[in-house]
Amino acid sequence: MTSSNFEGPTALPEFKLETYLGRWEFSARYHMTASDAETLSIRDLLALGGDAALNAFLDQRLSYTEPYGALDLRAAIAATYDSAEAADVLCFAGAEEGVYCLYRTLLDADAHAIVVTPNYQSAETIPLSLCETTGVALEPEQGWTLDIDCVARAIRPNTRVLYMNFPHNPTGKILERDRFDALVALCRRHGIWLFSDEVYRLIERDPTKRLPQAVDVYERGVSLNVMSKAYGLPGLRIGWIACRDRELLERMVRLKHYLSICNSAPSERLALVALQHRDAILARTRSVAEAGYSKVASFLAEFPDLFETYEPDGGVVMYPRYKGEDGVEVFCRSLVESAGAVLLPASIYGSALTPGTSDRFRIGYGRLGLDDGLAAMRAHLRRNLCAASR
Repeated sequence: MTSSNFEGPTALPEFKLETYLGRWEFSARYHMTASDAETLSIRDLLALGGDAALNAFLDQRLSYTEPYGALDLRAAIAATYDSAEAADVLCFAGAEEGVYCLYRTLLDADAHAIVVTPNYQSAETIPLSLCETTGVALEPEQGWTLDIDCVARAIRPNTRVLYMNFPHNPTGKILERDRFDALVALCRRHGIWLFSDEVYRLIERDPTKRLPQAVDVYERGVSLNVMSKAYGLPGLRIGWIACRDRELLERMVRLKHYLSICNSAPSERLALVALQHRDAILARTRSVAEAGYSKVASFLAEFPDLFETYEPDGGVVMYPRYKGEDGVEVFCRSLVESAGAVLLPASIYGSALTPGTSDRFRIGYGRLGLDDGLAAMRAHLRRNLCAASR
């Protein structure tokens, strides 16, 4: 657990993950670190809704939409929660805009934030630019679980928000239900906003491990979700926050006026179709992810001297350990340059708040077509092993 020393508002640093993927995601032959599920074409998505969905899409006027999001879309989103209404939902241009707006609304120089690490970089760099921030790390030696006592020790009188993400990126960990309940109780006792990043929810490998959504169990619970991950539709750029405090949502939408203003009208129509047929889409996602995990696990098991692995609880990514003498950074660079397969090395998940690990990499298993990429990785490793044995 490490805290920052805040010295006033600061500029946001380079977004290492997005810079790295910007270089390799579309140029490398095999994208083996994808964090989203297998996607659909517009044609296939509209086919789920039949002629009515097609006609509604084609008849959609290309005008501005409501800053909060179209009412029918927000109603469909609200229906995915136990207790939310359309008025409790604010839509964004992807989840990232929601992260930015929530932090910028809740935090100022007098505040303190707690962030679980490792994480998607903006989860910590945005609060770090605004106030003192403490990191609480998930440790591999503890099965990547969250130490609630450590969270409790991090709380200060001015702590306003605690950020968590389960199923977790990059480890695939799902917090145990008793720990989740203890965390909610801890936040309630101190009046802390619980900012719960739930973008991988509903693709748990064991459905009995599925956690409640924060907005459904806590009056200061803020649930973040998006069409990008479990639904496999990142091109829509539709995300949202569900929160029972409508005054907080109003403050966030005023900040959104300086950002996207509103969402894309065609994207809102397509997102509505996806939500209306969410059971079919999510069943497909879970099927692809389960098959993909089996392939990735089998591949890693072929090289026990190089990889130390584990079984993730959910999501579509995992974070194995690389044991090679060359180190994970050299391994990942060599792999993409020589075999055309991109992974994310541990440096991308480096945190300013906690030490973290330096020997792991993120690999994805939620997309179709993994076989060719795994074959290229296998051939690369075998060539290197043969060369080393000469």
